[in-house]
Amino acid sequence: MYETILVPTDGSDPANRAVEHAMELADRYGADVHAMYCVETHRYGETALSSAEIVLDRLEEQGAAMLEEISDRADNVGIDCTWTVCHGRPWEAVSEKADELDADLIVIGYQGQSHTRTNKIGSVAERIVRTADRPVLTA
Repeated sequence: MYETILVPTDGSDPANRAVEHAMELADRYGADVHAMYCVETHRYGETALSSAEIVLDRLEEQGAAMLEEISDRADNVGIDCTWTVCHGRPWEAVSEKADELDADLIVIGYQGQSHTRTNKIGSVAERIVRTADRPVLTA
C-alpha cells in the first residue's frame, strides 16, 4: 500500500506523534521513510553574513539533529530512512519533496511549534491537506 512515506517535522509534540505514525506504517507496509525539516527563511531573510545567517545556521543544525535522531530510531527497528534539511516555506517544500520522492503518503503533525491555539489545525498542516495531490495523515 505504501512504499515511500514523507514525514515533515519541526520537533513539536504533534510532529513527534506524526513521526511515530509514519514509523508504524512503514513497519507495517515495508515502506521507506523520508524525514524533512524546513528552515523558514522567509521569516529571517536570506543569509548574507548577518545575524540572520547565525540564526539560520542554528536552525539548520537543530533540524539536522532532530532528523538524525529520527533516522537512528528507524534504523533500530529496520526501517530505511533518509532525511533532508531545506529552506523555504514549509508547505511548499513539503509539496516539492513529496513530488520529488513520489511519496505515497505524507504524515504530518496537525500543528507545529508556532501554533498557539489548542485543538486547531495549524496553517502549514492545513495548506498541505488542502493542496496535496496525495494522501495526507495528520497526527
